[in-house]
Amino acid sequence: MSEIRSNRIGEQMKKELGDIIGRKLKDPRIGFVTVTGVEVTGDLQQATVFISVFGDDEQKEQTLRGLAKASGFIRTEIGKRIRLRKTPEISFKFDESIEYGSRIETLLTDIKSSDEDSDYNKR
Repeated sequence: MSEIRSNRIGEQMKKELGDIIGRKLKDPRIGFVTVTGVEVTGDLQQATVFISVFGDDEQKEQTLRGLAKASGFIRTEIGKRIRLRKTPEISFKFDESIEYGSRIETLLTDIKSSDEDSDYNKR
């Protein structure tokens, strides 16, 4: 399979997963979830779904458990919406890039404010 095709399918799955998780799942463990990306293997057998969850660590773990429990339903829904011979196995992972970016932004802001303080003290 071509990488372009797996990327296209990943983007289509991302769109459909956002709709399925937001509208179809009624599990109270699943909080506010954003699908940030989907990586599909070249043979289209497996898909890793990257999610971002609003809430504390306990809420994130509960959401991950709820999504894992509903993965069969989610896979069935994806199969109905996207025409493929075989629907990929779905696994969920947290997208750490948002938290990582936020941490870097905080560090840069701290450095900038400490530089401004030291410039002020030199005057």
